[in-house]
Amino acid sequence: MKISKKHITNIGFVLIIGLMVYPPTKVYFIRLISFSPSEVTTEKQKQIKNTNWQLKGLNATSVNLKQLENKVVFVSFWATWCAPCVAEMPSMQKLYVAYKDKVTFVFVTDENWQTVSGFYTKKGYDFPTYNQLTKAPKELESSSIPATFILDKNKKIVVEKRGPANWNSTTTKEILDRLLN
Repeated sequence: MKISKKHITNIGFVLIIGLMVYPPTKVYFIRLISFSPSEVTTEKQKQIKNTNWQLKGLNATSVNLKQLENKVVFVSFWATWCAPCVAEMPSMQKLYVAYKDKVTFVFVTDENWQTVSGFYTKKGYDFPTYNQLTKAPKELESSSIPATFILDKNKKIVVEKRGPANWNSTTTKEILDRLLN
């Protein structure tokens, strides 16, 4: 049987789709197309009105957003089963290592600590992670994950990103440095 150009094209197409569905390859492709998040224009920045948001620390001390007055806060909603979340985690870990003493990082998940801890151990992550005890402020609500926000010291949303991003970028670091000064 002779293989035609059409058959080769079809086989190649099926192979590419298969690789994109295979989780490790899917995460790799997502990383390739993840770009730096951009800053929300000043006139479109939302002020968080209700900062009474209680979070139960899974590997950190429990916290309420009210306690984080005058602090720059990095909030990420994520899950271990979410391929786009997993894809952006290496860049978040690098950013966390560089800024953990200056910025308050809040990683929020609905998963239990046993699941998260196993994932962190396997990947080498050490993010401060929380479960919500009360509903997130409406300005931080999202119907999809990952959803990540950078809040200034006055709890205005300066960066709002749904979907994966490269968080260890020059752009993100410039935004954080400016907010810290």
